[in-house]
Amino acid sequence: MKILVYGNSGSGKSTYAKAMSALHGLAHLDLDTIVWEPGKIAVQRRPEEVAASLNSFIATEAAWVIEGCYGELVEAASHHCTELVFLNPGCDACLANNRQRPWEPHKYASLEEQNSMLAQLQAWVAAYYTRDDQWSYSAHRRIFDKHAGAKVEHLSVARAA
Repeated sequence: MKILVYGNSGSGKSTYAKAMSALHGLAHLDLDTIVWEPGKIAVQRRPEEVAASLNSFIATEAAWVIEGCYGELVEAASHHCTELVFLNPGCDACLANNRQRPWEPHKYASLEEQNSMLAQLQAWVAAYYTRDDQWSYSAHRRIFDKHAGAKVEHLSVARAA
């Protein structure tokens, strides 16, 4: 089983992926952990380092769940998944989930530091359906529509099955 979960920030990717990992004993990769420099806020690693980390995880894990919003990485991993899961509960649900987000110590040194970035995150999330970058709805929709394998799109807050 190789499950790829993606969608907007706040769509429930981490919750869904953690539940699937626990339920099925899958190795879990949060793409945030390979995209960003450890201990630094909003500093991306070099693209070749990120790609190498993703390829290494895919090559070494027999069964996995990968989750993230990075369209270029989702597309690369989609060629290896047995199920593609697009979480698309809408902007309001994502904004509400972000306001309730627990501290993410792999991204921020403290909850206060994380909360100081909330307004910026919410603006980015709100633009999901109108911008046209690799992390946008249009990029995610293209990935979903062209995927020929097993796939599901959840239009409400999804529960792992």
